[in-house]
Amino acid sequence: MSAKKTLDDKLADANEIIRQRNAELLALRKEVAALRKSDDTAREIREQIYKIAAYDPDPPEWIVRYRAGAERGCPITMWSDWHYGERVFKSQVGGVNEFNRNIAKTRVRRLTETTCDLAFSHMGNAKHKYPGIVVCLGGDMLGGDIHEELAKTNDRTTQQAIEDLIDLIGAGLETVATQFGRVFVPCVVGNHGRSTKKMQMKDRVFTSHEWNVYCALARHFKKSRNVQFYIPESADAHFKVYGTRYMLTHGDSLGTKGGDGIIGAIGPIMRGAIKTHRSESQVEREFDILLMGHWHQALWLPTAIVNNSLKGFDEYAMLQLRAPFSRPSQMLWFDHPKHGITARWEVLLEGREQTQAAKPEWVSWPQLQEAA
Repeated sequence: MSAKKTLDDKLADANEIIRQRNAELLALRKEVAALRKSDDTAREIREQIYKIAAYDPDPPEWIVRYRAGAERGCPITMWSDWHYGERVFKSQVGGVNEFNRNIAKTRVRRLTETTCDLAFSHMGNAKHKYPGIVVCLGGDMLGGDIHEELAKTNDRTTQQAIEDLIDLIGAGLETVATQFGRVFVPCVVGNHGRSTKKMQMKDRVFTSHEWNVYCALARHFKKSRNVQFYIPESADAHFKVYGTRYMLTHGDSLGTKGGDGIIGAIGPIMRGAIKTHRSESQVEREFDILLMGHWHQALWLPTAIVNNSLKGFDEYAMLQLRAPFSRPSQMLWFDHPKHGITARWEVLLEGREQTQAAKPEWVSWPQLQEAA
């Protein structure tokens, strides 16, 4: 009797395990169905509302194919962390910065004009044409209202900011397209443009207002064969320029946090880059250079390029982080088919204040007084 009871108990345990696994399998099937439904909805929105393809086409051949006359390489720039709609009050940051929608427009105009000037006037023989330009949209283009203080101090509502931002980015892309001929635009969302109070990992792209901004821009340029968008359904975008493999991500999901007052954000960024490289390599998505924004500082690192912000130094950086001051800027570099990344520029968006005469000497040094 005892042995039979033990056998019954084992059968009951086995049945319970089967029941639990069936329940887990059912839950997983529902989750997969929900994700598929979400994807289908997103693709329907792309097709029916934005009138663009459900899927982005492959990257254009001109960013990977070597061609004669490519001696200057392919220019690549990052536009991220514009935080459009936010305000920075000059009196609250010691007078070192100010930001609002009018200043944002001025800085974007300076960004596009300086990018073109650096590429065409400071990169050698102008007879050598560029194949085009890669403009990475790296997220946090919107300031959003995810924090109470932002909702109170923004100079535009999120919906108003979306309308302005589409026009602003579109005008910038029109400018560079006119100068460079062709533009490839990989896009990822950030954390500030989200429509949810807390950051969520599921449907991260489709719960971001920035996804709508990117789709609207793709619709605006859909008749142009020379401007191509890549808007992946994940928060990362992989692409290749000649032989260099890039991974574009916003930078808030590196799997690391922290930093300190000595090395700042370099520690978590490099740890995150290593973790990301290991993770992506395991699924055969290796990359050479990780591109990100989020940290609001310009860093050229061995395996990563970190973009600065359009907004510039703000109250949070000053009071919460005690971060070092940096002028607003965006990154620009050139990838050569033979030599890889060559020239690197930090496109500064505010002029340096002249503390000397109107026409200072080009170089000066302290003059020692002779002893009497």
